[in-house]
Amino acid sequence: MDSNKVAIAALLFIVLIVAINFAMYAIARGATKGNDSRWMGALKDSLSKPMESSANKSMDELRKQVEELKKKENEE
Repeated sequence: MDSNKVAIAALLFIVLIVAINFAMYAIARGATKGNDSRWMGALKDSLSKPMESSANKSMDELRKQVEELKKKENEE
């Protein structure tokens, strides 16, 4: 009798997890398929663009200076 209750509780738990996953899938699918919903594309665009920060620019300048110094060293 006790094992039947455990089996029923485990089955109900599994069904509950599957139902919650299906609901979350439906919500996410609906959010991305909406006509005026462009947040997914905007997120993709912002992640694909390189970062144009001041730290990145200063690193580029430093890289150029190191390359110039190496060229001068090779010439001598």
